[in-house]
Amino acid sequence: MVPDDNTNRVKIYILPGVYREKVYVPKHKPYISFIGDEDQVTETVITWHNKASDTDERGNELGTYRSASITIDSDYFCAAGITFENTVGTHPGAPGMQAVALRVSSSNAFFYRVRILGSQDTLLDEKGSHYYYQCFIQGTVDFIFGRARSLFQDCELHSIAKGSGAIAAHHRDKDDETGFSFVRCRVTGSGKSGKILLGRAWGDYSRIVYSFCHFNKIIAPTGWSDWSIPSRRKTAVFGEYHCTGKGAHTRGRVSWRKTFTDDEIKPFLGMEFIDGDQWLRL
Repeated sequence: MVPDDNTNRVKIYILPGVYREKVYVPKHKPYISFIGDEDQVTETVITWHNKASDTDERGNELGTYRSASITIDSDYFCAAGITFENTVGTHPGAPGMQAVALRVSSSNAFFYRVRILGSQDTLLDEKGSHYYYQCFIQGTVDFIFGRARSLFQDCELHSIAKGSGAIAAHHRDKDDETGFSFVRCRVTGSGKSGKILLGRAWGDYSRIVYSFCHFNKIIAPTGWSDWSIPSRRKTAVFGEYHCTGKGAHTRGRVSWRKTFTDDEIKPFLGMEFIDGDQWLRL
């Protein structure tokens, strides 16, 4: 039993197996760690199958947020060596088929060698500062989305979209210091994957940056979308810095993407982006 308003880290070791259940870690239970086997991350799976159009016991639709298999409201949460999954399969953009595997709504969360599997809207990185290191994140459309300030380092972003798709959709208000920064990540897809976008402007001030990443050929030449709202081209911050691979050619990119100088990119590259020196201890 984890006491309310806990101030000491509580490590919960999870043995290999498939755990079919919805999991909720509440706000009043901080400093919790879920620890699996880092060498058997595919063998320790927490999985469920809700989608946005499903209904609760009162007959109300769950919506995207409540479709999550695992919801983390606990501050200073940590997970390692585990798979979080939503098994709902979908065609990209299908109405009511949003199906979140992991929703993170807490401050200062860390994920190490975690697999996050789904299709549409896989990872709801809702709010807070978060660090994802050596994680595998799979989906079709907007499979990383939210309002958080998050650093993704050395992760694999894997598309299973058979037609069009998109990796990230970020929402930011004008004065928010939030965004998604991807550093040394690999963007991959199966042989049947369609062309996908690097990001879409979910809000006027969306901010998504890829640095030193490797893109395979599944990246759409345009790279980015303004969500069919042209005014967002002036306020969204979308950019790529020293990326490589067959999908990294910028000849067909949208003209309004940002080009970073060496000095401008520095705040996006390390722990300072998430103020990690203040809360993260590796």
